[in-house]
Amino acid sequence: MHTIGLTGGIGSGKSTVAKLLADLGAHVIHADLVGHQVYRPGTEGWECVVQAFGRDIVATDGTIDRRRLGALVFADSKALKRLNAIVHPLIYRAIEREIAERRNSNRPQAIVVEAAILIEANWLPLIDELWLVVADRDAVIARVVNERGLARGQIEARIAAQLSDDERRKFAQLVIENSGSLRELEEQVRAAWARVTP
Repeated sequence: MHTIGLTGGIGSGKSTVAKLLADLGAHVIHADLVGHQVYRPGTEGWECVVQAFGRDIVATDGTIDRRRLGALVFADSKALKRLNAIVHPLIYRAIEREIAERRNSNRPQAIVVEAAILIEANWLPLIDELWLVVADRDAVIARVVNERGLARGQIEARIAAQLSDDERRKFAQLVIENSGSLRELEEQVRAAWARVTP
């Protein structure tokens, strides 16, 4: 059973590609969703995050208030590193378990691990190959303005804070270009899928 890592920068269309792959029959693991699970109340992650950042980040319902936590860590690179050092290994282990469960089941479909930080978090050992979704800068900015309502300056800052596409390409076995139409994207994804499925 093949495991594909799917990555790309903000506005690249990675989530759209993940949905297309799911429609084709892939079992998609979204690292962001796994990340939210690893620090829900009662977990080791919750205990570690609250110990590191204090009870002020706990909402009235006992969950971690992601806005408050985000405000803390995105304003302080050391705090972000501390959070990542807690959460990234927990996400890795959770994804590793889910992959093992799928491989031990009688479901032969390929697995896709969708993660923006797959390379940066050193999660490459989880996958058989890496697919990278890229788009030209104007397409990225237009998409993010449309979908998230961010100002151009905010988008430029987020792009600058990420690993560049040139760096990501060094790790990728397949690059999906997503600067054209949805139909062109679908054709690329179908062709890539056909290559890895019997």
